[in-house]
Amino acid sequence: MSGRAVLPDLTRLNPEELKAVILSQHEQLLSKDEQLASRDEEIERLRLLIAKLRRMQFGRKSEKLDSQIEQLELKLDELEACQAQQAAASPVSLAASDVNRARRRARQPLPAHLPRETRKILPKQEACPDCSGALKFLGEDVSETLEYVPEHFKVIRQVRVKLACARCDKIVQAEAPSRPIERGIAGPGLLAHVLVSKYADHLPLYRQAEIYAREGVELDRSTMAEWVGGCSRLLQPLVEALRRHVMSAEKLHADDTPVPVLAPGNGKTKTGRLWTYVRDDRPWGDKTPPAVWLAYTPDRKGEHPQAHLREFTGTLQADAYAGYGVVYQGGRVKESACMAHVRRPFYDLYEAHKSAVAKEALERIAAQYAIEEEIRGRSAEERRAVRNERSRPLLESLKKWMEETLGKLSRKSDTTKAIRYALGRWDALMHYCDDGHLEIDNNAAERSLRAVVLGRKNYLFAGSDAGGERAAAIYGLIGTAKLNGLNPEAYLREVLSRIADHPINRVEELLPWNLAAELTGNSRRAA
Repeated sequence: MSGRAVLPDLTRLNPEELKAVILSQHEQLLSKDEQLASRDEEIERLRLLIAKLRRMQFGRKSEKLDSQIEQLELKLDELEACQAQQAAASPVSLAASDVNRARRRARQPLPAHLPRETRKILPKQEACPDCSGALKFLGEDVSETLEYVPEHFKVIRQVRVKLACARCDKIVQAEAPSRPIERGIAGPGLLAHVLVSKYADHLPLYRQAEIYAREGVELDRSTMAEWVGGCSRLLQPLVEALRRHVMSAEKLHADDTPVPVLAPGNGKTKTGRLWTYVRDDRPWGDKTPPAVWLAYTPDRKGEHPQAHLREFTGTLQADAYAGYGVVYQGGRVKESACMAHVRRPFYDLYEAHKSAVAKEALERIAAQYAIEEEIRGRSAEERRAVRNERSRPLLESLKKWMEETLGKLSRKSDTTKAIRYALGRWDALMHYCDDGHLEIDNNAAERSLRAVVLGRKNYLFAGSDAGGERAAAIYGLIGTAKLNGLNPEAYLREVLSRIADHPINRVEELLPWNLAAELTGNSRRAA
């Protein structure tokens, strides 16, 4: 979470120093106002442009036009989510958000056809707190929250009963229950459903709005964008706790994938990056909860993984990306390579040309994986012993065969490139034989990025760098819930129902494995 600037002790400043501080603060406020105005203008411009393009749709249909509208909708989602996220963080931004909210149409009543669940909230006091007199019914305040339970909507009516003292007219009433999004109509179940639909099921917000409209619930896409931004801000301490857990491991899997992002101003795209770091020691029988933490960066510079791994000490299983080179310097982080990356080009060669060399390479590598399948779940010491006895001789034979084959191939052939890639990383490939805690490949990291790859096909790009950061945070929580055998929607529903009132110094209690027993028990009772 970003820290706030700390003002100096104003009582100790002379007039000139005090004047300088005031001018500096004034310039910062002007700059923030300009940024907010620019963002609001962009939101209004996009709304008008989308409306214009939709009117054009009633004429001749065009796939290109449909795609253009979809991309503008995505950009608008990201801008409005960013607006909501910043509103929760800053009083200045909150005021601007309130102005924008006032400009919109008044909130419509929740649909009358939805089932209602009434929850009476009585005061805790059984007698008047002032004079101990008996309490009598005075009235009640009613508020409604739109909630989503699997497969249907419902409205929860929260009725806060007012009681008055019959002796001294003192009025008592329970405090209003807190909501995940302050003054928002969405319950934790609906918020969780929107997040999981967007990030796990790859449904952009405007498509969700269309689905909900078919159920008779009109949810404005911009309202849902505010929910996404507000949830992202609310969940940030939990994401930071997740990062600390992942980085405290002695072995990590790491990978990255490109994410096209809309560049500000020109409507074109740039290529951002999502980095994944996975802690998962279950294959050697360790009981530490598995977890995945993701980070977004606007480019693929080596400084980013170096910053992510600054606190990590242990072994990193990753691909041959040069940016990890500095991380390995000094020995604080040891390198372990990925056999799947060695295998992949041979597989492509065999699929394309039925190459005899590629076929033999695949068969030799398959023998290594057969051994790994046998020893999965055994202790680290057992795994190390079996690998040294059976895997190491096969690896040495594979290396000798590759060196002999290399002399018979053209220097520019794709097979030559595949062999040279393997031989160039041989020491790092052999590392797993010496340490039973390690894996033969980096597939754990690649699996954690599958949702990102599928989402990329649907989204085409993120609307902004801030959108990429939000995606990284939610992908990490959803991925970690799945690694721990939880339904990510049920997990996020539980977290969002608690986190607003939960002490921030105990936020680790809301990590997936700490809620697993409770959520599993609830699922069994529901069944």
